[in-house]
Amino acid sequence: MRVNVISDVHGNAEALVKAGNGADALICLGDLVLFLDYADHSRGIFPDLFGVENAHLIVELRTARRFDEARALGRRLWAELDIDRDTAIESAVRRQYAAMFAAFPSPTYATYGNVDIPALWPEFARPGTTVLDGERVEIGGRVFGFVGGGLRTPMRTPYEISDEEYAAKVEAIGEVDVLCSHIPPDVPELTYDTVARRFERGSRALLSAIRRTRPRYALFGHVHQPLARRMRVGATECVNVGHFAATGRPWTLEW
Repeated sequence: MRVNVISDVHGNAEALVKAGNGADALICLGDLVLFLDYADHSRGIFPDLFGVENAHLIVELRTARRFDEARALGRRLWAELDIDRDTAIESAVRRQYAAMFAAFPSPTYATYGNVDIPALWPEFARPGTTVLDGERVEIGGRVFGFVGGGLRTPMRTPYEISDEEYAAKVEAIGEVDVLCSHIPPDVPELTYDTVARRFERGSRALLSAIRRTRPRYALFGHVHQPLARRMRVGATECVNVGHFAATGRPWTLEW
């Protein structure tokens, strides 16, 4: 059995078409949407609406952790644009989702990232794509559990939830062979982004479940340039499956 695993697609539909090549199934751990590319400020919903110069500025503010100033800039830009914010974003996300979901092979098992909008997924998920969040599924005789979304941060991305709600989803999947999530367990080496030079939020509930239930693997993404891409926590191999938008390459699990 061969399963290809990806995360943080961020608009890379061209590579997504090939992500399932040679595999019996594809697993996607979320973040299909591209709001703003921190490596190329000309790509994404934000520069499409407000221009590259404003994208440069908001990346600079966020990187410096000047989040209040970044939010103030966002409010001013939306006021100047004089269109409904929710309508504009939803329309742009729908265009991206149409391309992303059309590229998924069958079968695909997917969960949400923190920049995804779960309410829109039923509109685009086709037969052959199974969406799971706080749920489990058997693939090739192994049980996979899926936990989508992220925890609350000053970035205020679309699918951030409370620690309690996230922990409830982790608890709901119980013991599994492979624990799949968008964000990593709360381990410093796995949550530190060496380019952004900051710790992203990892989940204590995931870490507790790994120590308690000892899955064979814990797979995740979210941290684009982690200090450690792979390490063991007890009996569990914890793997950041990679920033697919940049690499275009899936991580492969075989048994």
